[in-house]
Amino acid sequence: MVGEPFTPDEQLAVCIAHQVNDGEVVAQGLATPLVAAGYILARLTHAPNLRFASAIGQGVCQDWAPLGVASIESLWLGKAIFHTTFVQAAADVLPCLKAKEFFRPAQVDAAGNFNNIAFGTDYHRPRMRLPGTGGIPDVTTYSDEIYLYVPRHSRVTFVKTLDFVSGLGHSEKRIRGKGVNCLVTDLGQFDWANGRMRLVTYHRGVTVERIQAKTGFDLEIAPDVHETPPPTSEELHLLREIIDPLGVRLLETLGGQARRDHLRAVLEAETPTGKR
Repeated sequence: MVGEPFTPDEQLAVCIAHQVNDGEVVAQGLATPLVAAGYILARLTHAPNLRFASAIGQGVCQDWAPLGVASIESLWLGKAIFHTTFVQAAADVLPCLKAKEFFRPAQVDAAGNFNNIAFGTDYHRPRMRLPGTGGIPDVTTYSDEIYLYVPRHSRVTFVKTLDFVSGLGHSEKRIRGKGVNCLVTDLGQFDWANGRMRLVTYHRGVTVERIQAKTGFDLEIAPDVHETPPPTSEELHLLREIIDPLGVRLLETLGGQARRDHLRAVLEAETPTGKR
């Protein structure tokens, strides 16, 4: 039976939420509204004792707030249980808390190593400079709780050979940590059960063949590969009306002029008239 219609960003957020367990500490980066939406959805459904660690303000919160852009710092700076420095967070706090974190890579290889540094092999003259590594080279070398998400699955992202390595996957050089556990994209969900990227579920309307065609290396396919469970009516209501009524999460799925237009619309809806 076909349920309520949903969009790829909603399926992504729900898949992220389903990877979260009650009582965990979950960490997020600076501009990851899809991850934030998934975390809050988990908090409002099956994980009421979730705690949030954020790179914004380097704080840990037990409270939450609807997603925003202009007001994004108010939660992390005003309601945190405690604050720390970025270096202390990466080197001391997160290892102790064993925080689960979703990273958004620009490139991923079959072993789950990933790149957020640059496109192009000349570091000083790259084709495109990427946002940078932050604490990724530190955290991914020791953590057992590394997860990835990709809002737009394509051969640009899933490549045989990375231009640079910023995140450590299932590498022979690893001496601590488990490597990447799970990856969610707008097409399906993947794991590394055998040390190589493996398709475990495909989203509604997507075929295994399409996913392979959009991946730059041969995928492993789980023996029981099946359709991803769709979002429930309750999950869609929470995402659309409670967690993210402004649609901030869409900023990760759009590009170019469409993204600029949506960002402008979010800011206009979020900022009271005359207080910009």
